[in-house]
Amino acid sequence: MRLKKTVAMVGMMGAGKTAVGTAVARLLGVPFLDSDEEIVRAADRSIAEIFERDGEPFFRARETEVLARLLKGQPAILSTGGGAFLSDVNRALIAEHGVSVWLRVDLDLLWNRVRHKTTRPLLRTANPRETLRALYEARLPFYQMAEIAVDSAADYSVEEMARRVVAALAARPDVLEGE
Repeated sequence: MRLKKTVAMVGMMGAGKTAVGTAVARLLGVPFLDSDEEIVRAADRSIAEIFERDGEPFFRARETEVLARLLKGQPAILSTGGGAFLSDVNRALIAEHGVSVWLRVDLDLLWNRVRHKTTRPLLRTANPRETLRALYEARLPFYQMAEIAVDSAADYSVEEMARRVVAALAARPDVLEGE
């Protein structure tokens, strides 16, 4: 199979964009890129530190710059930050240079995956479960704009999810060409 354009994995924190994206890249034999990792490398500090020192608007501007650069490279699997797809500019960049794949995960499963993580700056609140619910509800209409949606479930392994993503991509000859 030959990947014709970059696949941008979108969805909530904890949806599996990095884990599943890495597995999809491995299955297809293409590079895996992570926009958050690129931002951290360029800034030489964690996302939490960028949020704290420079604020979310500064972070979002860097995120758009990084996405634009990564989308123009060779076709790859690209994990985006949970908030990246909320931006009209980012959605347009992804639509122009790639394809968006939403890893659709229900709120309870997301909470089970992220509740013990300390690396989520948006969940550093008095009630992180309620914060996650509010983010989920606010972001849902944006994620629903993704070109492809792949449903997750608690009993799906990362490999199973990766196979489901590849199957969804294979249904799009403009994205993934069979041999």
